Amino acid sequence: MWSRVTRLFVIKTKFEAFLVIYGLGTGAVERGFHYVEQYPGTQGIILALACPVAVFMAGGRILDAIDHETAA
Repeated sequence: MWSRVTRLFVIKTKFEAFLVIYGLGTGAVERGFHYVEQYPGTQGIILALACPVAVFMAGGRILDAIDHETAA
């Protein structure tokens, strides 16, 4: 029973990966807007730019993992 539930949380295709990356990106942009409001000036802008960069790195890692799994 638990194996059936855990399969729901496994990313199997690139389409699923892109959906997850889109969700992460949407949240990162929203978080960036909050950082700009909370920390006006250069500090807020740097924090806001760091959010999407983290999503780019995570997205690349997710896509590489999908490619590695399909090759194996």
